[in-house]
Amino acid sequence: MSKGKKQAKDTFKEAVKNTPDVSNAYCPGLQALGGYSNKVVLQDPGRCEGSVDIDGTTVAIYPQDNRWDYCFSYKGETFFVEVHSADTGEVSTVIRKLQWLKDWLHNKAPRINAIKATSRHPFYWVQSNGFHILPNSAQYRRAIQNNIKPVARLALP
Repeated sequence: MSKGKKQAKDTFKEAVKNTPDVSNAYCPGLQALGGYSNKVVLQDPGRCEGSVDIDGTTVAIYPQDNRWDYCFSYKGETFFVEVHSADTGEVSTVIRKLQWLKDWLHNKAPRINAIKATSRHPFYWVQSNGFHILPNSAQYRRAIQNNIKPVARLALP
């Protein structure tokens, strides 16, 4: 590369391939989400560049950690989805998972981190079975303060 030229961003597939913890985990479309793929609705599914089951792929490396579930790329940006029960008692767990993800992206997956979504929030807690957190509870406020709120389904335009 000549001086003065900016290096092009990795594609999602390249970023995954160059991240040792998940280098063999790339799946086309939303396939990595398996049965939870219906929790993500994309206006233009053809622009989904792939997905990774972060939790399933890294469980052997970080067996005791609260690992984040999935990431996928849509329209050139990477989004991170945790499918988890939205119960009051689970707020702390999801916050720990989010902190694990941020640390992992920074320390172990910088190429994936470099392509995380900037056009909208990149991190989503998707309810696995309904919303059971009272809006006026301390746990709800704590989730919001940590910039994470459970949604029934992630819909991207």
